[in-house]
Amino acid sequence: MNSSAWAQSTPTWEVGAGLGGMIYKGDLAPSLIPGNIRPAGNLLVRYNVSQPFTVRINAGLGQIAGKDSRFNDPFQQARDLSFKTSIRELNVLMEYNFLNYASQRKVKNWTPYVFGGLGLFTFKPNPQSPGYQRKSLFNFPLGVGVKYEFKRPWSLGLEYGTRFSGSDYLDNFGANTFSDTDKLRNGDPGSKDTYTYLGITLTYRFYRITCPE
Repeated sequence: MNSSAWAQSTPTWEVGAGLGGMIYKGDLAPSLIPGNIRPAGNLLVRYNVSQPFTVRINAGLGQIAGKDSRFNDPFQQARDLSFKTSIRELNVLMEYNFLNYASQRKVKNWTPYVFGGLGLFTFKPNPQSPGYQRKSLFNFPLGVGVKYEFKRPWSLGLEYGTRFSGSDYLDNFGANTFSDTDKLRNGDPGSKDTYTYLGITLTYRFYRITCPE
């Protein structure tokens, strides 16, 4: 097949998997710290709608955890709570590629990108309040990444994205968890819990080849 045929090749689908970590941010961890990183992984399917736009379905599994004692704040030291929970998520994302993610052979094929979308995730904190059951909630992923096709059709990617949960109880700890009057035993009603995923992915691209007449 000649080079003009390759030049007309169009990427349509990609499949891949990744490994990384999840980091919780909330009442028990007001900032992201390395000590709260827990292992995580994901599977993904991409559909390349056009050169700049990609739709992605992402399934992830991991764990988040937090502990007051990891911070020097006197309030947290006195409260001294901790938790951990597993996270299962399914997200539908739209990616925007900043550079021309070309499909020609012998081209340095790479681009930074941003993404956003909507997802569903489940969690069940440990320890937990009496009668607490596993919950499913929506999340709103937003993040950045970079991908590089190091050897056609294989690509490596690095991604950083935060999931905004809209909940204050990923850690089973919120504004009125223990008492309406004991402020030490309650969380900040003005903040919601989030978790962030940082990982490396390996993907395989299926090319549709259109030969010239």
